[in-house]
Amino acid sequence: MRITAAVVESKGAPFALQELELGELRDDEVLVEVAASGICHTDLICRDQWYPVPLPAVLGHEGAGVVRAVGAAVAAVAPGDRVAMSYDSCGACPTCARGLGAYCHSFFEHNFGASRPADGSSAYSRDGDPVHAHFFGQSSFATHSVARERNVVKLDDAIPLEVAAPFGCGIQTGAGSILNVLRPEPGATVAVFGAGAVGLAAMLAARIAGCARVVAVDVRPSRLELARELGATHAVDASREDPVEAIRTLGGADASLEATGSPAALRAAVDCLVPTGVCGVVGAPAFGVEVSLDVNTILTGGRVVRGIVEGESVPQEFLPRLVELWRRGEFPVERFMASYDFDEIDRAAHDAESGAVVKPVLRMV
Repeated sequence: MRITAAVVESKGAPFALQELELGELRDDEVLVEVAASGICHTDLICRDQWYPVPLPAVLGHEGAGVVRAVGAAVAAVAPGDRVAMSYDSCGACPTCARGLGAYCHSFFEHNFGASRPADGSSAYSRDGDPVHAHFFGQSSFATHSVARERNVVKLDDAIPLEVAAPFGCGIQTGAGSILNVLRPEPGATVAVFGAGAVGLAAMLAARIAGCARVVAVDVRPSRLELARELGATHAVDASREDPVEAIRTLGGADASLEATGSPAALRAAVDCLVPTGVCGVVGAPAFGVEVSLDVNTILTGGRVVRGIVEGESVPQEFLPRLVELWRRGEFPVERFMASYDFDEIDRAAHDAESGAVVKPVLRMV
């Protein structure tokens, strides 16, 4: 079949809507007619080659839509089902066997290889020549995606697909980092560095977890104001004051989350911790970026710094949990989403980079 997809031809190039051909499904694959797709920071850094995804490619990894066809071995979903798409994993390595697909031994091949990991092929082509796709097992910047049974999550009718789409990466990353990994005790203090989509989802989750203090740290006053509206108890403008001193004044943070990719922010997120506190790292800089930490800050306080991928989520279990929290009004993530038509994808990407919007969501239909 013929589809429309946004293709990135070369490093830093614009997203160009083009007509592509889509081949037949394999046994474990699912054809999804995409209704909406969030734009994530990861899409933009892959476009710009901070992460070396092969180009030309169809990016996008926060898709939601309706199943139109399934491969012969697919049993979890059927044509007509509403689904969200999340990250992909092999399902066979030691970490996948432990239910930790976010740390799959082949995570980069399945999510950043932009091809089928088994043989390097692509279901997408242009004038007979293959186009790199299968990004995060979906390449959702398209009217149709070829996903896998492992990375689709069936949705009920309670949530609009336009709201559900970003749950597959940014929303579950922020919320999962708090609820699945850091797991702060009721009454704890959590500091979140970066009030973007991931950070705001984390702040909402911290309030759900019963944290007494949720500290938002950013350099944009508008983001800090939004964070307060969504439940942050304190806001620190890091362009005007030292966030470490500001958080220490509150008694320090039991847990912190670094969601900017800035080495300076990561240093501050570690230094603001109380003894035995844990800093989760989700912000993604370019490969090769290093951070300087005081060894004795970590050693003598028993502090922990640990990476977190996709909120350590098992999407088929965690996304329905988040949808239920949204349905009950406890997780109003739509407050920081903004809608764009598919042909406005470059404007949406620019607005995300400039900070004009927090989470752009493309509408394909």
